[in-house]
Amino acid sequence: MSSTPLANWNGDEMPLDQVRVSVLDRAFLFGDAVYEAIRVYSGRAWLLGEHLQRLRHSLKEVQIVADVDRLHERLARTLANSDVQEGVIYIQVTRGEAPRRHAFPKEPVTPNELIYIKEVEPSPTAAGEPRPGMRVVTFPDWRWKRCDIKSTNLLANCIAAEHAEVNGCDEAILVHHDGSVSEGSRSSLFAVRAGALLTAPADESILPGITRQLVFRLADRIGLRVIEEAVRHETLTQLDELFLTGTTTEVAGIIDVDGRPIGDGTTGPVTAALQDAHHRAVQEWLATGATIV
Repeated sequence: MSSTPLANWNGDEMPLDQVRVSVLDRAFLFGDAVYEAIRVYSGRAWLLGEHLQRLRHSLKEVQIVADVDRLHERLARTLANSDVQEGVIYIQVTRGEAPRRHAFPKEPVTPNELIYIKEVEPSPTAAGEPRPGMRVVTFPDWRWKRCDIKSTNLLANCIAAEHAEVNGCDEAILVHHDGSVSEGSRSSLFAVRAGALLTAPADESILPGITRQLVFRLADRIGLRVIEEAVRHETLTQLDELFLTGTTTEVAGIIDVDGRPIGDGTTGPVTAALQDAHHRAVQEWLATGATIV
């Protein structure tokens, strides 16, 4: 892997470690920015259209004006120049540089637009191999009330992820004050009950995950019913299976929660079937350019 990812900073390509940002950029001062992360398989951006559409939603909701078509062009050029075959594309759009003031700047401000391409190890799922099961820990959901916006305000997510790491776990599952479970600190959560998939309703309390939506389509393809219904914290270990989804997580089985096993403590058959369906969907797309509709 190359040591320094290739970046595109406001249209100029350079090594990522050469990008310089003003301390008055509102992303630095307030987290006033939105972002996307996109998986690259065999040098191509997976589910790019869906990610760009979610970026448009985030920009609109926080009132940042940016040309997403231009970002798309820069992304394509930078990806081609990076020569990355297996990786992740990171896009971040900030409101821009302005004097420190909580309200949005009154004078027009030019957004700062960052794209960079980072290599990653090929995933087991992408290679058609079993992915190791994940251990998770529960944690209070301290995030803000507009989780549908993919904002860079991720401190609560980071605190939860750190709690998972210090407890020897792979991810933190976030629990609302009423005992309902929302999602992971950086992933979407699904449960399996009596052969059907359960996942929290897509409202403002969760991120509308791109892989989450793909799983809906994969489930339909293999004959699984999906119910948008939040699971309860106290029932997590009583469910048949649990799994996480995400851009880099893909589809990953959960084998225990808070030290208690899920099922027999291995990735369950429904999760394994969806992992296989995900692998086949990527391979079909690489072969034909068509994705599941």
